[in-house]
Amino acid sequence: MAKAPRLTESASAVFAVLAGAGTATRPRLAALAGLSKPTVSSAVAELETAGLAAHSGIASGGTGRSAAVYALGPAAGSVLAVDLGPALTRVRGCALDGTLLAEATGSRDQAADVVREALTALPADAPLRTIVVAVGDVAARAEEGTVRPATAKARPVFDAVAVALPPGVPVHLENNVNCAALAELHEGAARGRHTFGYLRIGVGVGLGIVVGGQVLAGANGAAGELARLPYPWDDDLEPRREALEEYIGARSLLRRAAEIWPESEGSCPRNAEQLFALAGRGGATARAIVDRHAVDVGRLAAAVTAVLDPGLLVLSGSTGAFPQLLPGVKAELARLSWPTEVVSSQIGDLGTVVGAARLAVARGVQTVTHAARAKD
Repeated sequence: MAKAPRLTESASAVFAVLAGAGTATRPRLAALAGLSKPTVSSAVAELETAGLAAHSGIASGGTGRSAAVYALGPAAGSVLAVDLGPALTRVRGCALDGTLLAEATGSRDQAADVVREALTALPADAPLRTIVVAVGDVAARAEEGTVRPATAKARPVFDAVAVALPPGVPVHLENNVNCAALAELHEGAARGRHTFGYLRIGVGVGLGIVVGGQVLAGANGAAGELARLPYPWDDDLEPRREALEEYIGARSLLRRAAEIWPESEGSCPRNAEQLFALAGRGGATARAIVDRHAVDVGRLAAAVTAVLDPGLLVLSGSTGAFPQLLPGVKAELARLSWPTEVVSSQIGDLGTVVGAARLAVARGVQTVTHAARAKD
């Protein structure tokens, strides 16, 4: 990885606002950075010399005057975001202004090849600044100087993809639900809402907690790990670790469906899509199963609301995203807790890689602006 050049503080500030704006004139950069026009002119010249900014056109003003428009230069570099999902691996490569440069998707078993495909599509002259890998686990921790997931659950697939990651590029592991919550905050159902909960119900369960526009990670990086809620609570049953996830997850939902499915209604649905489609067409058994699942999700939502009072819950996941759940979830939540808005995800399965790419861009900009800087 090419090291970021040493920049003055003003050049670093201008680079950061240019990355956020995409393109801007020097007067606009001055306004965004809160710097004088002469200082910005000097900073832009410094960035151009380093290849971090480049002239991209001319903007005409209402008075007939024109101004040069600047964008990031080729030396600004790119970033990579990898979503190691339970079934699919999704990868996005972006410029530091967020522009999509490459994307690839493949099965979990093809994770390394999917990463290589995206890396090959990135501009050869743009240094790769950072990589964010989203895993279905608590946030990553460094172990004896190595980068690995925090617990054993995600390690096999991470180890399989790590061989495709270029050496020398910083790798940051992030919780996949937290990444998706960021995507909903900036581009999805939670736009304009600075505090909300992102509740994912699928093969597993998880919660992304956003407070004041920031994802809450927790002291151990495990905030929102709903699978660890004690379950069941019963006089005759002992709570087991991750028993709640086992009960409410998609696999158990389909297993319960198979146990009660009557022969008179034909073949039992093999996946959540088929189950919800049958329920939508009026199938009695499918409708009853979906209604019960909505009640279960509503009770989990009530537990979340009792602790966080988020005001808004965004439902997502391979079962949670189905709008058919909303009425039942809302009804059970209203019965057990105080008023809370509940909506379906607007981004869906792409949420994790979209959020991971946003984090990667932010970290990539930091690798340039936080490099050793000279005083102005």
